[in-house]
Amino acid sequence: MSFNTFGRVFRFTTWGESHGPALGAVVDGCPPGLALAETDIQPWLDRRRPGQSRFTTQRREPDQVRILSGVFEGRTTGTPISLMIENVDQRSKDYREVAEAYRPGHADYAYDAKYGVRDHRGGGRSSARETAARVAAGAVARLVIPHVRVRAWVEAIGGDAIDPAMFDDAEIDCNPFFCPDADTAVRWEALVDGARKAGSSLGAVVMCEAIGVPAGWGAPLYAKLDAELAAAAMSINAVKGVEIGDGFAAGAATGEANADAMRPGSEGPRFLANHAGGIAGGIATGQPIRLRVAFKPTSSILTPVETITRAGEATTIATKGRHDPCVGIRGAPVVEAMMALVLADQALLHRAQCG
Repeated sequence: MSFNTFGRVFRFTTWGESHGPALGAVVDGCPPGLALAETDIQPWLDRRRPGQSRFTTQRREPDQVRILSGVFEGRTTGTPISLMIENVDQRSKDYREVAEAYRPGHADYAYDAKYGVRDHRGGGRSSARETAARVAAGAVARLVIPHVRVRAWVEAIGGDAIDPAMFDDAEIDCNPFFCPDADTAVRWEALVDGARKAGSSLGAVVMCEAIGVPAGWGAPLYAKLDAELAAAAMSINAVKGVEIGDGFAAGAATGEANADAMRPGSEGPRFLANHAGGIAGGIATGQPIRLRVAFKPTSSILTPVETITRAGEATTIATKGRHDPCVGIRGAPVVEAMMALVLADQALLHRAQCG
């Protein structure tokens, strides 16, 4: 069985392929009465849109969203909201070799092994193109939690990380890398250019933070807030690692070093640290929620790589076409969207149980 729907109360289903006529999302469970227009969604899609710099795929997609249902006189009706984004710049001929041979590191073989058939044009559902639908759905989710600020940035590309001391939130939207460190962004220009010209690609790490999540959202054991966030992030194509708070670094810490010490505050406890990433026992503590996500290098590269054909014969493949030299760059708006979608769902779940 295949799953194309995520969420428990606030649910969304994505549909469509990279080179199909369109893709989109159906959002169900959205509360009625929220003001919603295409102009509320488009700015988020524009942040993710391809072809805006030489550091991303040169596929030219306007990513114009259309609301097909679930809105009447500018307000959500409580019924399913259908969102559609047309594909207008496909070049399926670039994928002729992919039809006969598998790209190592890509989902080509896995899809074939599962279904016995696959859409080789741009990778079909396994393409990062699918994430446009998630960003559109995430824009709707933000309306459910207007008091929460969700912000993501790229923390490292190809192992070259930002300097935390140079973090500038305003800088994130001032360069093509979603980088909060202006000096690092300059270095990344040469780094990504070098990979692109060499016919290769680079991995990246994205950090996402949610501020304003009240204490109490989430659930113990089988619906932990951090488990839901991890599942949401791991569902993004090309993601291979997720950390909440200190993540794996906690495995090298002592109990006293890892503890988020508390002192009395005017509105609840005042935390002296946030090693837990804003979640304890699967439930939000009221601190900023911090999610770190690792994107693997793009598997579609011009460098020849050993592989096999669908018939099982040895060959090599060099993937032509237009691809992101670092898919993690445009991953920042996608991680933001998934964080918003999970938090909107958790807000409604909390209200349902606790009022």
